This record gives sequence, structure tokens and C-alpha cells, in this order.
Amino acid sequence: MREKLRQRMRRARYIFYQETLFDYKEHFWTFVGSFAGIGLLGWLHSSLLSASDNIFLIASFGASSVLIYGIINSPLAQPRNLIGGHVLCALVGVTVQRYLPLPMWVTAALAVSSSIVLMQVTRTLHPPGGATALMAVIGSDKLKALGYGFVLCPVLTGVVILLLVAIVFNNATSHRSYPTNKHWYKIWQRRYS
Repeated sequence: MREKLRQRMRRARYIFYQETLFDYKEHFWTFVGSFAGIGLLGWLHSSLLSASDNIFLIASFGASSVLIYGIINSPLAQPRNLIGGHVLCALVGVTVQRYLPLPMWVTAALAVSSSIVLMQVTRTLHPPGGATALMAVIGSDKLKALGYGFVLCPVLTGVVILLLVAIVFNNATSHRSYPTNKHWYKIWQRRYS
């Protein structure tokens, strides 16, 4: 009994030690990639619109950046999940907001819950997508006035920009590879080759 406890303690210390190690290269590329992605997105939108109209840098992109630049091996960070999750959730959020004249607390809960289930069914689970659906419901009047335009810009254009930057910066070194799930590429290659 005592020996098993010692083995578990050694294993726990080793795991804790491994989790606290700093990989400076990994942290550097995470910082540079996320800075470039969010910075480019913010610069493009602020250069195209006046400061009062700049509603296109949405908070859920910050959470997506954590996944696609910081945890690139996660299944939730892959391109299918990034694009599919955000676009699907934006569609659900706009639809619920436009066609269900219910109190905001009901539409907010309905949009997020429906989005989660639809992402599970379509295998595009991306947690920041829930925030995108929520934003479509609780956003400003200016954002709500975009209607389904919200799906195209800022959501689709934003995630495509973040994805392209992630592909460039996450593949800039030999020790990082993104996307990690090459399955989508093989399907595309079979269809269009």
C-alpha cells in the first residue's frame, strides 16, 4: 500500500514538473501568432471603418486565438471546428434573435444551447462559437442590424484571417505543425485532384 502511494506521488510530481516547464520557443510562436492574427484583424477593420463603426473585432476571436495559437494540437482548434463552429453559431444566434421575440434571457440561453448541440452533431465543436451565438443575441443595436451579414463579416472573414495567420505562424518552425488533422486536406485533395 505504502509503495503504491509513493509511486503515485512520484508520478504526480513528474506530471506537475512537466506541466511547469517553459518551452520558450513554443511561447514565442504562440505570442507572435496570436499578436499577428488579432492585430491584423483589428488593423483591417479599423482601417476600413471609422472608430464608431468598428464592431468587427469580437471577443470570441480572443478565445479562438487561445486554441489555434496556444493549443494547436487540440481537436477543437482544427480548421473545420474553427470555421464551422463560428459560422454555425453565428447563424443560430442571428436566427434566434430575429425570429423569436422572447425575453433576452430566453433567446440567449436558446441560442447558446442550440449552438452547442448543432456543433456536436456536425462535429464542429469550437467553444468560442458559443460566445459568437451569444453575441448575436445580446449585441448592440448596430450589430443586430447587420442581420445575417454578421455571419459573413465579421465572423467568416475574421475566422478565415485567423486561420491563415495560424497556418503561417504555426508552421514557421519544424517543431510546430498546424493543422494537425490532415484528414480535411486528404478529402479536399481526392475531390479536386
